[in-house]
Amino acid sequence: MASADTLELATRVPLPKSSSTVYLAPGRTHPTLSPEDRDSDPDIPRLNESSLPPMDGGLQAWSYLIASFFVEVIVWGFPITFGVFLDDYLNDPFFVSQTNSEFLLPLIGPVSTGIMYCSGPFLNRIFKTYPYHRRNAMRLGAVICTASLLGASWAGSIYQLLALQGVVYAIGGALLYHPTLSYLPTWFLSRRGFANGVIFAGTSVGGVLLPFILPPLLQKYGSKVTLRWLAVSVGVGLIPSLIWVKPRVPDRRPDQRIPARTRTSRMQSESLPQRVWGYMKEQYSWWLAQPAFLILLLANTVQAFGYFMPIIWLPTYASSLNLSRTNSSLVLALLNAGSVVGRLGLGFLSDKLDPWVLAFGTLVSTTLSVFVLWGVCSFNLGGLLAFGLFYGVFAGGWGTIWTGFIKKRPGQDDPNLASTLFGYLMLSRGIGNIFSTPISTVLSSASDSATNASTGFSVSNHRFQNLILYVGTCFAAAAGVMLIGWGREAWKTRKADGQRGFGNR
Repeated sequence: MASADTLELATRVPLPKSSSTVYLAPGRTHPTLSPEDRDSDPDIPRLNESSLPPMDGGLQAWSYLIASFFVEVIVWGFPITFGVFLDDYLNDPFFVSQTNSEFLLPLIGPVSTGIMYCSGPFLNRIFKTYPYHRRNAMRLGAVICTASLLGASWAGSIYQLLALQGVVYAIGGALLYHPTLSYLPTWFLSRRGFANGVIFAGTSVGGVLLPFILPPLLQKYGSKVTLRWLAVSVGVGLIPSLIWVKPRVPDRRPDQRIPARTRTSRMQSESLPQRVWGYMKEQYSWWLAQPAFLILLLANTVQAFGYFMPIIWLPTYASSLNLSRTNSSLVLALLNAGSVVGRLGLGFLSDKLDPWVLAFGTLVSTTLSVFVLWGVCSFNLGGLLAFGLFYGVFAGGWGTIWTGFIKKRPGQDDPNLASTLFGYLMLSRGIGNIFSTPISTVLSSASDSATNASTGFSVSNHRFQNLILYVGTCFAAAAGVMLIGWGREAWKTRKADGQRGFGNR
């Protein structure tokens, strides 16, 4: 996909060190800026490919990957384990006595993760226009995350808690996370699925560690002091990551944009409404031409409506089994440990196998684990641990399969396109994330009566039965959507093979 918005590798002869030249492209596309213009225009900077760090390996690529992994651990690990805080808040008379506490308190974690997911397309569009400000945005995001947790420790109401621990933290996290992820396509190509799996595994590693760290702190110091310790840890932990997360190709500075003569010509030829309408038509045409991506987007949204519910409610579910706080944290930690395995494994396999097969297989396996391991077997600690492990492996690795689909699209080596598609997928996942919480609150009844349960469905007088059925149905529906997409792709392949065979006769 050739575009002035992307890095262009142009073969040039002669060159002193390399046969490839990397152009730092202008900020906006203009039809008069041909490759010949770029060759002769002294205002557009160039770099020899040989002067850049290598892709898919080398000290700087691995340093970026490790630093991005720790950004993921810190930014996502806290909200993804919000169930630990939720269990503490629901047992705190100060918060429980406030109006709508049963509805608002479970909303804090999903609002945080939902905003970070949904902000992807908008932030990626801004950073595509102003790439030089990505690292500044990361620094600002680190400050906001630290300040929001400190502020939440002094929250005097649930609404303040929701605003600070939920919304403001998410704004800082989004400013940190999306620039970090946008550098991935420039550092990794052939190993992009594996690299994506390593980064995404950071969320699960945070989810493994925090359920063991937070409960003792909450029990000894309470939520306010724990939030202050967490704020300090976040601020200190992000410092080395901010140093090593950087672009492979230097971001262009404001003075490296398209020459003034070209900007003037564009402004004279197109009004602002015309440019906006042109962009909308371009996006609309692209969507119509990509039905396979629309199928993936639909399955991704349906999956997200069910995926987050067990993560939020498992600590509360464990409490209904009269398990200790340590055992409740163990269940959540095992789920996240399974997610580490799933994300690394599926990320590696997405570089090797058909992503449709991987996606359908993980969705079917997750459906069975929800209905059988959670719904039938999770009436004691052993069954709940088994469910947490299998759910983490199969459901937790879903996001790492995205890379396999994006690499099948034209222009897979275009970092801007990859970031844009990731942004759309994260947006659809965020929508499901946000709405899954109020849905789950309605589905879980208010009964807390302690009864002897013979299945997971009957725990706490069938309090979680509808929730389990809903989650399993979401995964089954997503599997059905992926089956349609897989069948469509197989039909297209057979049709293309048949046409080639007919043409060779």
